[in-house]
Amino acid sequence: MVKAEIQQVKLRFGIIGNNEALNRAIDIAIQVAPTDLSVLITGESGVGKESFPQIIHQYSRRKHGQYIAVNCGAIPEGTIDSELFGHEKGAFTGAIGERKGYFGEADGGTIFLDEVGELPLSTQARLLRVLETGEFIKVGSSRVQKTDVRIVAATNVNLMQAIHDGKFREDLYYRLNTVPIFVPPLRERHNDILLLFRKFASDFAEKYRMPVIQLTEDAKNALVNYPWPGNVRQLKNITEQISIIETNREITLPMLENYLPVQQQFLPAYAGDRNNKTFESEREILYQVLFDMRHDITELKKLVHNIMAENPQTISSPAVPYYPKTTDLVPANTESSIPKINIATPVQNSKEEEDIQDTEEYVEEENLSLDDLEKEMIRKALEKHNGKRKNAAKDLNISERTLYRKIKEYGLQD
Repeated sequence: MVKAEIQQVKLRFGIIGNNEALNRAIDIAIQVAPTDLSVLITGESGVGKESFPQIIHQYSRRKHGQYIAVNCGAIPEGTIDSELFGHEKGAFTGAIGERKGYFGEADGGTIFLDEVGELPLSTQARLLRVLETGEFIKVGSSRVQKTDVRIVAATNVNLMQAIHDGKFREDLYYRLNTVPIFVPPLRERHNDILLLFRKFASDFAEKYRMPVIQLTEDAKNALVNYPWPGNVRQLKNITEQISIIETNREITLPMLENYLPVQQQFLPAYAGDRNNKTFESEREILYQVLFDMRHDITELKKLVHNIMAENPQTISSPAVPYYPKTTDLVPANTESSIPKINIATPVQNSKEEEDIQDTEEYVEEENLSLDDLEKEMIRKALEKHNGKRKNAAKDLNISERTLYRKIKEYGLQD
């Protein structure tokens, strides 16, 4: 049973849904609010991450202090240090006066850094100092200032991947991620989709003074099963569009489909599970596809070999058609005048032999080409993981033992 406190938070902040992961996220926000620990909120764009820093602020001892939300991705790189930490008069062109900055304004309160993964590396270093010592320096100043600010950050990007790519500081990540909160995507909240739709439909009906729209059963099923790449934000926008445009207040499936964007299929599509690995280029995708193709060809060759071994007669002794003897066709008195041709012995089908030989040559040439691709794929995997064979084998989806054998086979020991 959901705790009463979580239900009160939902009513206060307009959060709709009974999903277990959503309730867990709200519960963590309530529990961590009385502390001064940094919180990192993660989740896809449009899931409603902006509600959680407000919950944390309102349930903390800082609720009477300033609450400032900053969209880090919307501030140009050249001015973001000034926006966050302030600047002195004349610090740069256009600095006609002194600016306090968000960290100065929010002293004693809470700062919500949305899209924190978009911060430049130089700004990340400044932010790390605030987190560790509570100190910062204005742009154009040499005087250290103190601030007592609670930092809550949010991002929809994979920060661990950003760290790997050198775009985000690892030490800053661990300082921000003292308490992680994950907000689930809408596609994992099937039972909440219709609740959200009804709430949005009711709100828009009141806003635009019109009857509430309703869905037929097949439209409800389509709404629940749609993947919702834009999450709650997308559902809200579509509900508003339908409420305004459709004159018929009962929405059928064909009507609903006009508002649901068709999900694009990107090629090459990869069906297998590679531990959710991502590829850095199209060339790596091609290598992986060819690498898997080679395995399929090898299995096919084994299958053909087994069939030939089990049924040698069907391959080595093809059926020979019956040809009548010449003596059966030519009268006895004319036999000497017609040259005798031994047509009872069938002529060997040289065309079939050529086709078989051509096929064998093609398979051998293809195997040679695939061998080269496999060698290149293994080499790239080893380079990518700095020679760590365990990681390379996992990346290639083969066992370490097989990888060792392939390395020796292709002479990749060095």
